[in-house]
Amino acid sequence: MNKQKRTEIFTRLRDANPEPTTELNYSSPFELLIAVILSAQATDVGVNKATAKLFPVANTPEAVLALGVDGLKEYIKTIGLFNSKAENVIKTCRMLIEKHGGEVPDNRKDLEALPGVGRKTANVVLNTAFRQPAMAVDTHIFRVSNRTGIAPGKNVVEVEQRLMRLVPREFLMDAHHWLILHGRYTCTARKPKCGACIIEDLCEFKQKRDYQ
Repeated sequence: MNKQKRTEIFTRLRDANPEPTTELNYSSPFELLIAVILSAQATDVGVNKATAKLFPVANTPEAVLALGVDGLKEYIKTIGLFNSKAENVIKTCRMLIEKHGGEVPDNRKDLEALPGVGRKTANVVLNTAFRQPAMAVDTHIFRVSNRTGIAPGKNVVEVEQRLMRLVPREFLMDAHHWLILHGRYTCTARKPKCGACIIEDLCEFKQKRDYQ
């Protein structure tokens, strides 16, 4: 896929959704960090239901730490892997207080040092909370990047690196959100909605005729 085609793809995605953002509900970098940690192998809808009860009670590292592991579990027990997530969130809150003055760090090294925070979570926080160009490659972005030909790769790191290199600079800040939303609602895993896709004519997916 050439640069001209990529530029047109992102131009259309931007025109359709000029200010894309995460579907996780949050009002601070800390709330976003906790929501993203909880979202691993869970839906944004499920996480939002849990944090709608949690955040009014505890939305700072100090307040969440005061709940303790068992107290936190009561709020997030509807989310998959809630036991290990509760442990990680409490450890993360303690580390934020002890090492960062209760603030969420705005760099990858410190973010990835937090329990329960991997490269993908760090990328979401860097991009969404701190508006840094970053690409959090999840299953949706991995699929869309490979299927369309925008940035094919064998693994998530390879796709991330290619997207960072190949996405035209003017679109880099919001590309992560456009791609994830496109994968979630249009370029779906089992049956992509090719006939209703705004970039269908630019896409290099060979089987798209089967999904008209």
